[in-house]
Amino acid sequence: MFKIGDFSKLTMVSIRMLRYYDEVGLIKPARIDNFTGYRYYSAAQIEKVNLIIALRDMGFNVTEIAEAINAQSDKDFRAMLNQKKTEVETKISNEKQRLKRINDCIKNLKKEHLYMTYQVTVKSIPSYKVISLRETIPSYSAEGLLWSKLGEFVQKNRVKTNNSMFTIYHDPEYKENAVDVEVFLGVDELLNSQQGFTFKETAPIEQAASVLISGDYKNMSKAFSCLGKWIEENGYTISGNARQVPIKGPWNEKNPKDYLTEVQIPIAGSQ
Repeated sequence: MFKIGDFSKLTMVSIRMLRYYDEVGLIKPARIDNFTGYRYYSAAQIEKVNLIIALRDMGFNVTEIAEAINAQSDKDFRAMLNQKKTEVETKISNEKQRLKRINDCIKNLKKEHLYMTYQVTVKSIPSYKVISLRETIPSYSAEGLLWSKLGEFVQKNRVKTNNSMFTIYHDPEYKENAVDVEVFLGVDELLNSQQGFTFKETAPIEQAASVLISGDYKNMSKAFSCLGKWIEENGYTISGNARQVPIKGPWNEKNPKDYLTEVQIPIAGSQ
């Protein structure tokens, strides 16, 4: 048997941590002297302490360590290690994405101050005959699902379409999930609506602040910042949901740098 101080030296774990592991039930002294209260550990416990430290250094929390050291079989222990491996790989991937965003920010720091080079124009938007599909989708990035459904429908039903296409986001706020999105295709004539596919004529918009955005969709936030500042500085207010008009995208451009999108925000008032 070893006194706690000697055991601490053998395991290279502080007395404070050994007492903590005792409190949380990970490893208790082999014996406690009833008279002096001294704690004694056995040589057989060194291996267990080493395992606790190894698991701690792998990112296991106290609860997970307890489960691991009490695993009924090597199979169970291996499953816990594989689960932790997956968690760590996910964290590494997330951290790499954060690092990329930091590097991009550093790289484009001076460019960020030039975002007002977006050319904002005020335009009127006419009424369009359209077929639309409106659904709640998991996220903004899932918008392609709606376009696929709409495309399949018009092709199957031989609906004559034209070059007009746009998206409206109906939620009154930005949402992380469950996004209310409607996609539109211009049509030559209005037919009977069916199965959620709606034929209608859109209302004209008297004034909209418009900006063309080139490149990857990640540039959208910069363009919206530009539009917001321009609208306020020029004495306008937002009077409706923004429209996103794809001009060039994944369907006709391989390189995201060549994408081209127009954002239109209905506005009211003036200076």
